[in-house]
Amino acid sequence: MVSTPVTSITFEEYLTYDDGSDFHYELVDGKLELMNPPTIQHFLIVDFLDTALKAEIKRCNSTWLCFRESGVRTGRNKSRLTDLCVVTLEQARELLNASAVFQSPPLLIIEVVSPESVKRDYRHKRSEYAALEVPEYWIVDPLEAKISVLLLEDGFYEETVFTAIQQIGSRTFPELAIAVDQVFTAGNLS
Repeated sequence: MVSTPVTSITFEEYLTYDDGSDFHYELVDGKLELMNPPTIQHFLIVDFLDTALKAEIKRCNSTWLCFRESGVRTGRNKSRLTDLCVVTLEQARELLNASAVFQSPPLLIIEVVSPESVKRDYRHKRSEYAALEVPEYWIVDPLEAKISVLLLEDGFYEETVFTAIQQIGSRTFPELAIAVDQVFTAGNLS
C-alpha cells in the first residue's frame, strides 16, 4: 500500500478524484491509499462469488444487485473499495449517475484477503463495517483456506468460520449452497 502525493482530501473531493491513472484508491482519514492490483486467484474467486450471488438473487426474484469494486463510505473522510457488495435497488438508484460510493450500508460486503490486506480486511474494515451497520460481512481468506461470516448483533460482529467442505452460512442468502472448497477451487486454474 502506497500513499499518493496528495496530502489531504475530503470525501467530496474523493468522489471526483482522478490522477489520470487507472489506479484505485481508498480514502482513509483524508488520505488516499493506493490499492495493489489483485492477483488472478483473487479475480477468479470474486468472479465465482459474483456469479453465484447473482444467480441466487435471480432465483429468489429479488430486487437486490451485486457489484464489484464499489465504494462504501465508512466515515467522515473515509471510503473503502469492496470486492463485492450486495445492495438494494433503491440504493443503486440513488447513485445511478454518481460515483458508486454507497453512503448507506450494503446488505452484504465480501472482501478477499491478499497478503497485503490481512490487517485491513480483518481489523480495519471489520470495525468500520460494524460501525456503519453492515448486517453481513464475509472475509474470504485463500491464505488460510477459510471464510469468516460476520453477522451484526447489537453493534458487534458475531463470527462463524467455515472451512473445507462446510457450506457457507449466510443470513442474507439463507438458501445459498456453496461449500468453502468450491470457492477456493474456483481460484485455481488447474
